[in-house]
This record gives sequence, C-alpha cells and structure tokens, in this order.
Amino acid sequence: MKTLYIASDIHGSYAYLKKFLQIVDLDKGDKHMVFLGDTYNHGPRNPFPEEYAPMKVEGLLEERMGQFDLIKGNCDSEVDEMISPFKIRRDFCLKDGSRHLYFTHGHKVNKDLPKKNAKAGDVVFYGHFHTPYHAVIDGVNYVCVGSVAMPKDDAPHTYVIYQNNTVIIKSLDGNTISQIKL
Repeated sequence: MKTLYIASDIHGSYAYLKKFLQIVDLDKGDKHMVFLGDTYNHGPRNPFPEEYAPMKVEGLLEERMGQFDLIKGNCDSEVDEMISPFKIRRDFCLKDGSRHLYFTHGHKVNKDLPKKNAKAGDVVFYGHFHTPYHAVIDGVNYVCVGSVAMPKDDAPHTYVIYQNNTVIIKSLDGNTISQIKL
C-alpha cells in the first residue's frame, strides 16, 4: 500500500494547506493523500484561519488531481461539490491486508459514535474535533488526525502518516506527536 498522508480541517487556509503539501512533496516515495473534510469554509463558529482563500485552496488541490481523495465535512456545502473539478466523496474504506481503513470526517462516526460493523484491528481515521488523539475501543483503532489549519485545545497543527501498519501523528513543524504500531 502507498504511504497515506491524512489531513483534515483546512477550513480555507491557503497558508496551511501549502505547508502540508510541501511536507508531502519531500517524500519521493509512492504516496497518496486523504483530506477528511472541512476543506473550504471556515465554519460559522470559527474565526478566519491564516490566509483564508478558499479559491486558492481549490487551485492547489486542482493541481494535484488524482493524488488525493477528499471527503465532505460538516462545513462543506453542496455548492463546494458543484464547483469542484474533483469528486468530494462520502466516507470510504481501503483495505490493507486484513485491516480495513475507514475514512470519515468525524461528525457522524468517531470514538464516541463507533462505526457499525467495525472489527478488531480496523482503523477509523477522522478529523472534525481539531485535536489529535488515538483510542482503541473494542479492538478498533480510532485516530483523530487533528487539524492542519485550526487546532483547538492548544494542540499543534497536525496530520497523520499511515504506512506499514503504523500511524504517525505529526505536527506541521516536524515533531512526532505519537507513533502507534497497529
């Protein structure tokens, strides 16, 4: 399986999406990105993030069509789907050996709202809460990737790398927050 770079909650921040993409570009290996929603809009209760520019965010993503999957978050609108040149997906699953990797935004499935039919060893990746963490519930790994642009609770700006059955939560400034061998 390709190395997965998983990010969430860009909220229209051109500056932080650009920083994340620069990090991904340093990896010259076989990779794929997954964006877990809340891509363009800052959200009604959030402040504007640094360099709020949804159309510039769309432009950066358009340059990388085919290199990522994008999930619809609770702040993403129907209009976003209509004007995007790429598909905005609902939740989806990838298989890595016997392990199922499930990708969602997090407002409907998370550690407190477990995925139905999840089996021990499965991994659920989500954002929405803007704070990174890992929890195992009934053998299922729940990984909140935090937020690239708008972290909460004094958390750093974070993303996740998944490779070789390992989840690495990293900050945009290069620090490893957590490394979990599954």
